[in-house]
Amino acid sequence: MSFRGFQKSVIRAPQQFKARFNIGEHTKDAVYIDSERRFQELETETKRLHDESKKYFDAINGMLTHQIEFSKAMSELYKPISGRMSDPNSLEVQGNPDGIRACEEYEAIVKDLQETLAPELEMIESRVIRPANELLDVVKVIRKTALKREHKKLDYDRHRQTLKKLQDKKERSAKDEKALWKAENDVEQATQEFNYFNDLLKEELPRLFELEQEFIRPLFQSFYYMQLNIFYTLHEKMQDCDIGYFDLTLDVLEAFHKKRGDIQEQAEKLSIVKFKTTGQKRPPVKYGNRPALEGNKPPALITAGPSSSAASTTTPKIGAYNKQAEAGDVNPPPPYSPPATNGSITPGLAAIAAAKSKPPPPKPKPSRLSGAPPAETVTALYDYAAQAEGDLTFRTGDVIEIVSRTKNENEWWTGKLNGKSGQFPGKFVLPPMPTLVRTTANPPLFAGNYVKLNS
Repeated sequence: MSFRGFQKSVIRAPQQFKARFNIGEHTKDAVYIDSERRFQELETETKRLHDESKKYFDAINGMLTHQIEFSKAMSELYKPISGRMSDPNSLEVQGNPDGIRACEEYEAIVKDLQETLAPELEMIESRVIRPANELLDVVKVIRKTALKREHKKLDYDRHRQTLKKLQDKKERSAKDEKALWKAENDVEQATQEFNYFNDLLKEELPRLFELEQEFIRPLFQSFYYMQLNIFYTLHEKMQDCDIGYFDLTLDVLEAFHKKRGDIQEQAEKLSIVKFKTTGQKRPPVKYGNRPALEGNKPPALITAGPSSSAASTTTPKIGAYNKQAEAGDVNPPPPYSPPATNGSITPGLAAIAAAKSKPPPPKPKPSRLSGAPPAETVTALYDYAAQAEGDLTFRTGDVIEIVSRTKNENEWWTGKLNGKSGQFPGKFVLPPMPTLVRTTANPPLFAGNYVKLNS
């Protein structure tokens, strides 16, 4: 839209608002209103004829192309190839020769049908779609003229209202007289422009409607007979489509079940279609392994598990503790167990214990009272794949036994996992926690009984 057109649209906006909500006086021509309604119907019918004929043309072409591609796909399914593609002599065709022959014959029939229907489809394109498109171009030009007539009507009503306001003034100044003279000229010019477009459309639209009867109706008739001819050709070709592979005298479902036989039962017996979830690795437990509930066996001690990073420096203190334990009571301290009201495991824990019918045997733990320090372990925070020879591969949650390490986590450490030793980055594992020991042989259990070993 040009700047001048934008200015005119802004000036016409108040009058357009009044016309939409029927405020004030508006010019109405009953003859033109009836002609405009019929013109709207003509425009709708023409557009519908053009769109539907185009859809039909594309659908017939698409259907034939789809049938050809479908027969090619079925032919490929009927002839699976076994052997090496690099050695043509090793290729062995193990398929359905009758099915392959039927697909090839059907493809030839559809291609012949496509060639037969090509002239009919071309007639739809030339005698229906193209004329309808030309009529739509004419309708668009007439629609622009009708829109211009609507704009002139708004200007005509706007100038008439301005003139009426000035004429109704009892006392008019010199400025009002000048505005009155200008309004009379505007009304005269707007009347001429509006009458020109209004009379033009009232005279030309009836002639267009007469031509529409001679133009649209033959198109509908041509389209009808073209479709009839296409359906007749399809019926004749498909009626003679006896390729011998299918029994056309049987019902569709009956013939399908007869051809299928027991193929479905045989396919369901294949082990490849029976997917199982057994044997998959369990996800790592977030807070470590839970103690197994086996009868009245007490759970493990809170202090049991991986030792701290300071284990190597606290050997004398651990030895002193062992000597003290040997001199006194050699029995280990009693494990911590939560108080129970009835002396039995709760129903929830009993259900968990029952679900684990055969728990895996626990890993052997180092003796708590021996003189040798326990092995230092760390937990993997991320997955790591070996980048070079001598690296250690592990997954998130794996417990790695430390062989040698430094205090710097950004350096490479040496560890052992599943009997394999190798190096790994220290920042990929959780740093070892400090070792906790008991202060006395058999003290009462509470948090203050655990102290951190000093290095």
